[in-house]
Amino acid sequence: MTERRVLLSDGTEVPAIGQGTWYLGEHRDSMAREQEALRAGIESGMTLIDTAEMYGNGKAELLIGRTMEGMDRSRLFLVSKVYPHNAGRKQIFKSCMDSLKRMGTDYLDLYLLHWRGGIPLSETVACMEQLKKEGKIRRWGVSNFDTDDMEELWEVPGGKNCAVNQVLYHMGSRGIEYDLLPWMRDHKVTLMAYCPLAQAGELRRGLYESQTLNAVAQAHKATVSQILLAFAVRDGKTIAIPRSGRKEHTLENGAAAGVVLTEEELRVIEREFPGPTRKTYLDIV
Repeated sequence: MTERRVLLSDGTEVPAIGQGTWYLGEHRDSMAREQEALRAGIESGMTLIDTAEMYGNGKAELLIGRTMEGMDRSRLFLVSKVYPHNAGRKQIFKSCMDSLKRMGTDYLDLYLLHWRGGIPLSETVACMEQLKKEGKIRRWGVSNFDTDDMEELWEVPGGKNCAVNQVLYHMGSRGIEYDLLPWMRDHKVTLMAYCPLAQAGELRRGLYESQTLNAVAQAHKATVSQILLAFAVRDGKTIAIPRSGRKEHTLENGAAAGVVLTEEELRVIEREFPGPTRKTYLDIV
């Protein structure tokens, strides 16, 4: 697999294509297959693994923990997310420890606020900074934050330490390109794209049936899924986290790191799936 890396604001390099785990670990009969898929991805260089305490009420984190057994922890970049109602002083430290226990590790590389809730951002940020001081997390970020949320975060003491904003982004859902993504680039906040394969219902918008995308895929001896991933990470500053519970699909996703779209191909794609011309609010799944 061709190596494609993304540089975080603190200089850490991570794979441009990692592995998502939403819906994984929830069924006993598929667990062995899902572990095989995660291991294959790790061995092929997809060492960034994203999860959340919400996913299967911790079952995805348990799956990752089992998969990691016997592996060199330092090779991995583990991301988890805390529920908004757990993101305050009363609960976040327990939530973080529970995630660490389920994953069988003593630190997270990145800890995200899953979405905004009723707890003040100032309190959540202070707690995140405390977790960093204690060595429980290496860095923190947010998820499902729009531009006004990010601007508010930036006014909070310590808020500028936010490393990542994880939002839905794919070729059929490009609204963030209007104002959120430029804001993030200006403030050195890395984009992590969830649902990069357009798993989200109507947002698929005929992507897999598109003659244009099928022609581009054929030119690269690739699949449409690989073209979608190549598009998502085309700027060299975006991390995509496709989910797969099957080894063959995981390896297909990872191989997309070797697909580089030409300027002409990007122009053709732009004509059929244009970027936004006005503010659109976040698509959230």
